[in-house]
Amino acid sequence: MTNILVFPILLPFASAAFCLLLWRKPEIQQAVSLIGSASHLAAGILVLNRVVDTGIQVIFVGNWPAPFGISLVADHLSALMLTITGILSMSAAVYARGELSGLLRRNGFHPLFHMLVGGLSGAFLTGDLFNLYVWFEVMLMASFGLLVWGQTRPQMDGAVKYVVINLFATLMFLMGLALLYGLTGTLNMAHLNQQIMTCEYKGLLTAVAFIFMVAFGIKAGMFPLFFWLPASYHTPPVAISALFAGMLTKVGVYALIRTFSLVFHHDMDTTHGILLVLAAMTMVTGVLGAAAQNQFRRILSFHIISQVGYMVLGLALWTPLALTGTIFYLIHHMIVKANLFFVSGLSRDLAGTMNLEEMGGIYRDKPFVAILFFIPAFSLAGFPPLSGFWAKLLIIKSCLSVQSYIAAAVAVAVGLMTVFSMVKIWIEAFWKPLPPHVSKKPTTALSAWKIAPVCCLVLLTLCIGIGAEPVYELAQTAAGELMNPQAYIEAVLQRVEK
Repeated sequence: MTNILVFPILLPFASAAFCLLLWRKPEIQQAVSLIGSASHLAAGILVLNRVVDTGIQVIFVGNWPAPFGISLVADHLSALMLTITGILSMSAAVYARGELSGLLRRNGFHPLFHMLVGGLSGAFLTGDLFNLYVWFEVMLMASFGLLVWGQTRPQMDGAVKYVVINLFATLMFLMGLALLYGLTGTLNMAHLNQQIMTCEYKGLLTAVAFIFMVAFGIKAGMFPLFFWLPASYHTPPVAISALFAGMLTKVGVYALIRTFSLVFHHDMDTTHGILLVLAAMTMVTGVLGAAAQNQFRRILSFHIISQVGYMVLGLALWTPLALTGTIFYLIHHMIVKANLFFVSGLSRDLAGTMNLEEMGGIYRDKPFVAILFFIPAFSLAGFPPLSGFWAKLLIIKSCLSVQSYIAAAVAVAVGLMTVFSMVKIWIEAFWKPLPPHVSKKPTTALSAWKIAPVCCLVLLTLCIGIGAEPVYELAQTAAGELMNPQAYIEAVLQRVEK
């Protein structure tokens, strides 16, 4: 029974609908939101378990077979992304319970939140590029609504940059879709894999591939059009920015992985060579931007960019080990980065600000919060035996195995600069005494609703680091499906052949 694939999409939209019906009852709305998030997480775990047990799952919406109808497909990569989406959305929903005021809950936070989660799930499950565009638009509308919530000046300024550049990416995506359909007569990804091989206009296909690279690269936060990200991600409430940090750019990375493995495989020397250069530039510019910042969430926002570079680097190298490293890095980074944003919120509760120059003494006052920062921060930096160490090790080892020594050197240097940024936050916010010119802030009692998801994600980071083998095996299987997509193609097109 493959109907389980509809649940990760239907449940969030059903939750959004119920929250709208309960518009004037914020407490009941909150309960529905938490139940909906838990149900979505359970659906994601169920899909992952089904894929691991029985292989790739496919459902044809309306019973119309591919490539004519809409197909939902779950392979190991899709199922892993769904599961992490469920974990992070559940964490954000719980954190929001302790952070957001009753006004924000009444004014539509929960419907927009679940629309975003539904859009993410649809993007990971869709089997054709046009419906990927549709889900991107759903995510854009929901994320814009969440981004401007509160209507402060910084939020509006960041939202303008966010929407303008993402609309440009949407335009590029639509242009690419039109050209690709004109060349191949299909937008189903499994069918495209076959049609690309028979297309006579390989040069034009490569040009179309670059259009998709620009569109998805913008959404992933790649060099050079990444400036919208650090301008916007630090402005909304922490629960929202944590979900953005953990998920939104990773949809762009996922789209790059899917299209440049399954669809654009005709000229990999050119396309993946360009991806390699862009990955290195993304890593360098992101980490240098972080080093220049002095605000907690802005540092973390720039590090999203640098870490995206590692993921794209694994795709560009195009070896089984490199792709395994990319998928492992995705899993690690989504959890760690969202958690660091949550911790930044706890730190602000204690210090009253996120400006590092005005922070200090958190380790002395609340050592537990300092430990909650230390583990994900140094996992991001790649300290053993935390999850980031294994992710970086796989990427660097794959660089060395194909004698891409410059890329390996860049990856190591960026890792060291990441250590610098995390140590900077540790010293300024947690270790040093409160600066003399800053009046002592009254210590805020931390909400259990905020602490609980942070603790859970810290434990998950430790589990992935110490018990990395199961996650590595899942990532390796997903990488094998990407490099040898015949099983995916047969699962989607089986009814056409019959």
